[in-house]
Amino acid sequence: MAETKGKFDFAIDRGGTFTDVFARLPDGRERVLKLLSRDPQNYKDAPTEGIRRVLEEETGQAFPRDQPVDTSLIGWIRMGTTVATNALLEREGERTALLVTLGFKDLLHIGTQARPKLFDLEVAVPEVLYEEVIEVDERVVLRQDGCQLPRNDPKRSTGDSLEVWKELDLERVEKDLKGVLSRGITSLAVLLLHSYTWSDHEKEVGTLARRLGFTQVSLSSEVMPMVRAVPRGYTVCADAYLTPKIHQYLKGFTSGFKGNLKDVDVLFMQSDGGLTPMDQFCGSRAVLSGPAGGVVGYAITSYSQMEKKPVIGFDMGGTSTDVSRYAGQYEHVFEATTAGVTLQAPQLDINTVAAGGGSRLFFRSGMFVVGPESAGAHPGPACYRKGGPLTVTDANLALGRLLPSFFPKIFGPGENEPLSLEETMKHFRQLTEEINLFLSSNQSQALYSDIHVEEVAMGFIRVANEAMCRPIRALTQAKGHDTSQHVLACFGGAGGQHACAIARALGMKTVFIHKYSGVLSAYGLALADVVEEVQEPCSLQYEQHSFGKLDRRVEQLSKRCRDTLCARTLILTEYMRYGTDCALMVTAAGYPSNAQSCLAGDFRSAFTKRYLKEFGFTIPDRPIMVDDIRVRGCGKSGIKSMTRCYFEEGYLDTSVYLWEELPCGHSIQGPAIIIDKNSTILVEPCCEARLTEGGDVCMSVGSDPHCALGTELNTVQLSIFSHRFMSIADGSSSPKNLHLHQHQGTSRLLLCCVRTRRWFSLQCTPHPCAPGGHARDRPVSDQITGEQSERRRCDSESHSHHTGVSCPVFFVASRGHHADIGGITPGSMPPHSTSLQQEGAVFTSFKLVTGGVFQEKAVTEALMAPAQYPDCSGTRNLHDNLSDLRAQVAANQRGSQLVGELIDSYGLAVVQAYMGYIQSNAELAVRDMLKDFARRWRQQTGSLEVESEDFMDDGTPIKLRVQINEDEGSAVFDFTGTGTEVWGNCNAPRAITLSALIYCLRCMVGQDIPLNQGCLAPIRVIIPSGSILQPSQNAAVVGGNVLTSQRVVDVIFRAFEVCAASQGCMNNISFGSEKIGYYETVAGGAGAGPSWNGRSGVHSHMTNTRITDPEILEKRYPVILEQFSLRPGSGGAGKYCGGDGVMRKLLFRSKVVLSVLTERRSTRPYGLLGGEDGAAGLNLLHRVDGRVLNLGAKTSISLQPGDMFCLYTPGGGGYGREEDANGRPQTKRRRLNETFPERGSVFEYRMAQEGV
Repeated sequence: MAETKGKFDFAIDRGGTFTDVFARLPDGRERVLKLLSRDPQNYKDAPTEGIRRVLEEETGQAFPRDQPVDTSLIGWIRMGTTVATNALLEREGERTALLVTLGFKDLLHIGTQARPKLFDLEVAVPEVLYEEVIEVDERVVLRQDGCQLPRNDPKRSTGDSLEVWKELDLERVEKDLKGVLSRGITSLAVLLLHSYTWSDHEKEVGTLARRLGFTQVSLSSEVMPMVRAVPRGYTVCADAYLTPKIHQYLKGFTSGFKGNLKDVDVLFMQSDGGLTPMDQFCGSRAVLSGPAGGVVGYAITSYSQMEKKPVIGFDMGGTSTDVSRYAGQYEHVFEATTAGVTLQAPQLDINTVAAGGGSRLFFRSGMFVVGPESAGAHPGPACYRKGGPLTVTDANLALGRLLPSFFPKIFGPGENEPLSLEETMKHFRQLTEEINLFLSSNQSQALYSDIHVEEVAMGFIRVANEAMCRPIRALTQAKGHDTSQHVLACFGGAGGQHACAIARALGMKTVFIHKYSGVLSAYGLALADVVEEVQEPCSLQYEQHSFGKLDRRVEQLSKRCRDTLCARTLILTEYMRYGTDCALMVTAAGYPSNAQSCLAGDFRSAFTKRYLKEFGFTIPDRPIMVDDIRVRGCGKSGIKSMTRCYFEEGYLDTSVYLWEELPCGHSIQGPAIIIDKNSTILVEPCCEARLTEGGDVCMSVGSDPHCALGTELNTVQLSIFSHRFMSIADGSSSPKNLHLHQHQGTSRLLLCCVRTRRWFSLQCTPHPCAPGGHARDRPVSDQITGEQSERRRCDSESHSHHTGVSCPVFFVASRGHHADIGGITPGSMPPHSTSLQQEGAVFTSFKLVTGGVFQEKAVTEALMAPAQYPDCSGTRNLHDNLSDLRAQVAANQRGSQLVGELIDSYGLAVVQAYMGYIQSNAELAVRDMLKDFARRWRQQTGSLEVESEDFMDDGTPIKLRVQINEDEGSAVFDFTGTGTEVWGNCNAPRAITLSALIYCLRCMVGQDIPLNQGCLAPIRVIIPSGSILQPSQNAAVVGGNVLTSQRVVDVIFRAFEVCAASQGCMNNISFGSEKIGYYETVAGGAGAGPSWNGRSGVHSHMTNTRITDPEILEKRYPVILEQFSLRPGSGGAGKYCGGDGVMRKLLFRSKVVLSVLTERRSTRPYGLLGGEDGAAGLNLLHRVDGRVLNLGAKTSISLQPGDMFCLYTPGGGGYGREEDANGRPQTKRRRLNETFPERGSVFEYRMAQEGV
């Protein structure tokens, strides 16, 4: 912390609700102050008011509010602020226009084409940040050696060779910009394709725009020069949208001081945890300005350089909880989504989950549920006396863990009353009655007994704790770290009440709470470094002849850092991102240079070690590409009373202490409560709190004294086990695995009793007729046997009957979608296959690992086996197949270990019992939904039957009749009348139909339930043998999974009148040659529903895959993406309109074979209840000789250089009659601050996982 002698230094965190001020006084004393961020009746700006109060109180001089503050006594000011975050959440940034390459005006609307929530039929995606779009007729493409199109003169930049195919027309651009200015828009974001490596066109536009009068011009090549147009576009839009708001705030802030703070060192916290001068603080680097200070604060105060024990930061607030990790270096991510906007900028890896003090409490279908809905500041929790709902805060109050007498009287309509325990208990009594009524009607009388209010409140606390443990497990286990070997650093106002329980659940032994934990974000600002980061793209191989170029560029970037930071101390760190299919940003710190490395360090060793840790294998013969170089420069800078609290043991006498009155070295045995002005700390039984010499609280966490859990159902434990099972799924494979050579999945738990001869085996079982089978999916299963559980378990007595048993008790499976497994066409998605063998390698059951040895030779033979069939090839990507299978093996091994640890904790019988209860809970939710629908349908029609029919493009009918038993909540889904097996590949094995049915049931349930086989327990499914939905064993099926499955969903939703049809197709496009292969699925329009318009340009129902970024597509494949935009008017009209499809045009640069596998080219997506149908899709080929061909729905065709494929995807159907639209109302968009926006690497992993 830099000192300015004789002056006041301030570190201020301006949050959304409160502003925290840390001040260091001239005599060395420290002060903290907390005040409302907005209090317009008393002051204009909270940070200015905080500084004024400290100066006035400490000097005794008057500093009037209506006059600028004298700065002669101020040394420096450091600030973090949520101004940018709030503007992004509330969409209150500057009016902005986007200037983009012609053909891509809707690129950022479409984005990755994936929907954020898999089972929400209303696709609620935040709107784009720009108000208008200008398309510029310019084009730059990457030069390719194999390109067979006419070439232009090359231009070189950052290792890439480029060609300018279309020069910039500045006259047209000037006309368009003047039009935008005339409409009052003065902020401009510029995104031109490949500007990350050749920025001339963007710079010309920027110069012109500034000359014309735009006050904010953000160029993507300057804001973040990294490959991938979509995240770079989001980032530059955020910069243009937010930076003016930041400048506006800074202008108001500085105006409160004499001389506008001209002679004061003012620094602002950036999202990466470093400080930057006020005039360089910009929107794209400001989104995590507030929480970043807290990470810096706990990292510096909690991490011991001597012990080097990693720390988990735990910041629990009112709406959400932030978790992060520090192990001597800050953990950064370079792309993360905040408020629906993906920012491509260095950010601390802060994972935010929807569990805070204001998270609401629900009891749904037998489960305790916490969040994600929040009570917010208004009305707030029930105890706030404003009619709010039950929350986590109420549960703590009900258990005696919050003491109203220590809270200010600021609650109630007049904001002059204390917290209301009476209101909280009234709500809990009502909820307890509801829970007991449910239990009495769903459990046998022999097992049932009433539960009490305190048990209900305690149950919700335990579920909330487990919800907060889950991201911590994922943050550690997914990266190969032992969660228990961490210190839990707790800060924020609410975290102290939960810290002991969370540490105990995670196996941690130590909790550290700094004396300024309530204002740690502000304190961290005083400790942070000043940083400067510079980056540029590279595109060089990491090999001997490139080392000289790499060293020169590193030195150039280092010099820029030194020049910017001037006299400040420097710590230079070089980062490089390697261009395997999975890119990692690594530093050579700890890897000194040698004869086989560049002078900046041994990046090869750093990369391979990191890759091995993340994925469990390396690829020695694959070249390492340096995509980007980044250089980061750093400038170093006593017992008050007794109360009674409820714990697992019941009510216990609990001592209450005031933190400020406790002497250093004092120890406190739990149970106890420690209170200061900003937080409440709960010391649980069997825990001990000690005040360190610095006045901080360090807690030792004892073992859990509660009794062993039995196999009988406990509703609280049901909710906890739901989180534990999902934690295993989250933590069993690295998030990076999703970006290898396949759409890599993660481990999923299944209960199985398959006998094997050996106690361990790992199998590959992907035959389409097997459960969950799909032509290119590779489920790899790892069996966990009773014998394993004996080796792992702690309580051997309770499981003695398993000793020596070799049958599996669980198995974990990871499912991966391989890019190619052979067959008659590259990509293994042949449009005209007529037998399973033509679609690539088939494994009925294959033992992939035997005795711990990966069976590479045998699996290679199996992957190459399709070559024995006429016109077929073995896999074209053997190396990638093997690498991905090894990654799946590693994921399974980790999953097996985590299941074993769960068995260690609870015992095999308990774990198996709760797996069964989880399935029963899903069954109950489906039964409740069917009962509710049956009641409404019977009242409306007098019938308990529904039926519907739809058709494939070849006329094959999919017919469904559903008979519902209202009393049981069960149903018979009868597909009798469905067409016969087809001579083609649209046959869908029974497993595909069941998957589609589970998806539909989960959507109709409308709440977050564990997705498992229990959903089908109330359902009997009748599928005629020999039909398209239950074909013969060797029938071609590649289209059944991606096309017929969508039609099954359409038929089910039509029967239940849930919503209009979405595009009903995945639009499978693949092309390749002997050297390359590429496959994609393309978005279309989503169907409208009873209260929403369908989303345009998004994937729907049975797929959610992300599409390849345009710049990556053109960098790696012989193709130019001419257009990717929405297809106006393709959505069906109605009271609510269907979403539009997209237009995607691919120009080919060399000879390839194109395969098209699509549907809804002759049948149209239906509208519902008077809504119009969506437009059918269309596949056109523009030959280089001028001919235009309609390719139909399914074809495979050889293309010549210059041929262009034009894909027009279907729109969604409309809902309701258009004449009832009353002006065709727009869908009510949920404000982002009304729902909870998660963020961080764990969230990104789950989103990518759902895209598999």
